Amino acid sequence: MSEQQASLLLRRQLTELHRNPVEGFSAGLINDADIFKWEVVIIGPPETLYEGGCFKAHLIFPKEYPLRPPTMKFVTDIWHPNIEKGGSVCISILHEPGDDKWGYEKAEERWLPVHTVETILLSVISMLTDPNSESAANVDAAKEYREDPAEFKRKVARCVRRSQEEI
Repeated sequence: MSEQQASLLLRRQLTELHRNPVEGFSAGLINDADIFKWEVVIIGPPETLYEGGCFKAHLIFPKEYPLRPPTMKFVTDIWHPNIEKGGSVCISILHEPGDDKWGYEKAEERWLPVHTVETILLSVISMLTDPNSESAANVDAAKEYREDPAEFKRKVARCVRRSQEEI
């Protein structure tokens, strides 16, 4: 797949998302001249600790998309076991395709070229709803999620408030 084909595919996905918005997020380009760099806003899912939050993130697509996954990084402060302290999202579908050399993930759980911006963001929303503290990118958040839920909840509430102030 060429860079031009990747660009056309991303343009189609962006057009489709604008034509048929999906509840829970919005997506657009960081800079209209670069189809490979997107800014997304994820609305904290209802009935979760993240409810009411508006969390900005960047999706950066490789020129080999969709054969390789994008990277996703929250630019809004967010406290979650599967989001590194610097904001990078760690979920299976954003991991390079193929077998996991550590044996934690099956190949079919990792990146597949059938994934779209929509499936990525719906997976991230699902991750916010149901954190996986056993496979943590933020060990401190995971430990707190398991051992001190009240403190975890307090930190998430602070992130939600800050995200609302940034809007």
